[in-house]
Amino acid sequence: MRLLVLAILFGVLVHAVDGLQIQCYQCEMKHDCSTPEYVVNCTVNVQDMCQKEVLVKPDGIHYRKSCASSAACLIASSGYQQFCTGRLNSVCISCCNTALCNGPKRKRLVHSMATPNPQMSIILALLLSLLSLSHTLHTACLI
Repeated sequence: MRLLVLAILFGVLVHAVDGLQIQCYQCEMKHDCSTPEYVVNCTVNVQDMCQKEVLVKPDGIHYRKSCASSAACLIASSGYQQFCTGRLNSVCISCCNTALCNGPKRKRLVHSMATPNPQMSIILALLLSLLSLSHTLHTACLI
C-alpha cells in the first residue's frame, strides 16, 4: 500500500515538472515592448528561458525579445559578450528563466532575498508533501 501511494505521488510530481511553462515577452522593434500584448507562452520542455537582445543602431536602440532554449540562449549570450559595449553597433544578449524576466530592468532592493522561482516552489512543496506522507506511512506501519 505504501509503495502504491509513493508511486502515485511520484507520478504527480513528474507530471507537475513536465508541465512547467515559462512566459516571456516576444517582439522585435525600436521601442521596448514590455507590455501585455507581447506576452507569449513558451514551448513546454523546449523553450525554458527568455532572451533579450539590445542592439544600438544609428537610428536608435532596437529590442529583440523571445523564448529560447537554455543551450541556445547561453551560447548566444556568451558569443556576443565582447560586442556588448553600449556604443554604436553594440549587441547585448541576456538570458533569464523566470516569468517575463526579459522585460524592463527592475530596481534592485538592497538587503533583500532573491525572488524564488515559482516553478521550484511547486516542486519543493510536492517533495515536502511526499516526504511527510512517507514518514507518516512508515510510522503507521510500525504501530
